[in-house]
Amino acid sequence: MTTNGTRRTAAQVLVDQLVANGVRHVFTVPGESFLPVLDALRDSGITVTTCRQEGAAAMMAEAHGKATGEPGICFVTRGPGATNASAGIHVAQQDSTPLILFVGQIERRFREREAFQEMDYRAVFGPLTKWATEIDDPDRVPEFVSRAFHTAVAGRPGPVVVALPKDVLTEPTDAPLAPPCRPVEAAPGADDLARLADLIAGAERPLLVLGGSRWTEAACADIRRFAETFDLPVMTSYRRAPLFDALHPNYAGDLGLAPNPKLVARVKASDLLILLGGRLGEIPSQGYTLLDAPGPGTRLVHIHPGPEEIGRVYAPHLAINAAPTRTAAALAALPPPAAIRRGAETRQAQTRQAQIREAHAEFLAWGETPTPQPGAVNLGAVVAHLREALPRDAILCNGAGNYAAWIHRFFRFRTFAGHIAPTSASMGYGVPAAVAIKRLWPGRTVISINGDGDFLMNGQEFATAVQYGLNIVVIVCDNGSYGTIRMHQEREFPGRVVATDLHNPDFAAYARAFGGVGFTVEATEDFPAALAAARAEALPSIIHLNIATDAITPGQSLSQIRERAMAAR
Repeated sequence: MTTNGTRRTAAQVLVDQLVANGVRHVFTVPGESFLPVLDALRDSGITVTTCRQEGAAAMMAEAHGKATGEPGICFVTRGPGATNASAGIHVAQQDSTPLILFVGQIERRFREREAFQEMDYRAVFGPLTKWATEIDDPDRVPEFVSRAFHTAVAGRPGPVVVALPKDVLTEPTDAPLAPPCRPVEAAPGADDLARLADLIAGAERPLLVLGGSRWTEAACADIRRFAETFDLPVMTSYRRAPLFDALHPNYAGDLGLAPNPKLVARVKASDLLILLGGRLGEIPSQGYTLLDAPGPGTRLVHIHPGPEEIGRVYAPHLAINAAPTRTAAALAALPPPAAIRRGAETRQAQTRQAQIREAHAEFLAWGETPTPQPGAVNLGAVVAHLREALPRDAILCNGAGNYAAWIHRFFRFRTFAGHIAPTSASMGYGVPAAVAIKRLWPGRTVISINGDGDFLMNGQEFATAVQYGLNIVVIVCDNGSYGTIRMHQEREFPGRVVATDLHNPDFAAYARAFGGVGFTVEATEDFPAALAAARAEALPSIIHLNIATDAITPGQSLSQIRERAMAAR
């Protein structure tokens, strides 16, 4: 491949291949091991976001992949850069997110000597990825990059790691570019669709559970039509709530951590469970207690794009290997059986419609009113205000911690991609994700909600938000504790607190030190004004919420958990 008679380097061809695949954003912490790639990116038209730590850069790429369905792209340097980035790789693996991590590597002639920052990337990342490889031949750069894209999005999406030896990047090549990746979207067969329709027609208590990745806004609209036509209550899996409008009358709630007990009871009583796109892993299955394994104890229909996931834990009554997009389109066009077409005149139809109304009413009641909490700041009331004050298309980003329980219970997600959060419950995710999403969609309102320990794992990326003028609003829920661990500590070793207390900075001052804006909230009634002021700023901001350590969950205080644990001894 030549330009103006000059042969292109492998690094230039690699970037050209990214452009050919529609890449618009790259996240990186620069390293000398891939300087030729950085130079090629300079004139590529690709937006480059320079981050402060490789784990955060990988999380930004993962958030981009989660929001778009296209592989997020990250470049990091060898050795420590790669090991730092592994946190984001793990999120992508557990969340089924397409991501490609390019890692600088030592020169080929130094291999097997434990050269400076040398690592065997196939061995290190093999168990965490769909494919981990290294490019040894500059002429094969288009082939390897093309395979990386296809692998990341195929079947159950996930991460790919590609190592780039430093000397390969500077070598010239005439290799032509590969065609851009066109993901294969498997569709359900006519026989399977007919069997599914018959199963729904014969069920008294059917439920539809949505999860996984490879969704689009159009697919979500198709599923709404299908649920309406077939009178199906719809649930979402852990942190997949944006797949269905929370205020749609068919919505029954989400199967996450500490879900509505009435929702759990409905799943256990169901005589037909349709699982579309998800895996029903440990969290949504409530510790694998909703269904028996391998025989689920009810009729289970599992529709998933990765054939290896079907039957992995639960043996389904009907297995359909198909992508959510093609499945949703087929289901929306599916005519209901005659038993359902007869409509409200049948006893079955009346029963099903009553179940839908009851399930939705239970969902609304569960999250309508904030529960009383110790301390002057009630996080439930804060989240309830967010759901009323933010525009419908606002995007919430968060990491892990007990503070997230208030989000799941009291916020109501209305639009596709409205919640960007790791199902792997990785701490330190909220700020990097918010930066990535604001870079992707600068016109959207982006809110990052974090715990105090959670925030300080990647809070340095607030500097990245300042650098690029991203007016994200970062909320830090400060209870002076690693709250989730403290909660479990009090349950198992009541009164024996060790290693979970935190001494925190003034987070509002932290924001100002980085060049942003900071607000401190000491009482619930002060939050609306702080939020309005933060949203009006052109700069990124931090709202520091001072929350009582005792306010550990929406339903129980830390003191109550400790007292019950002691009484049980």
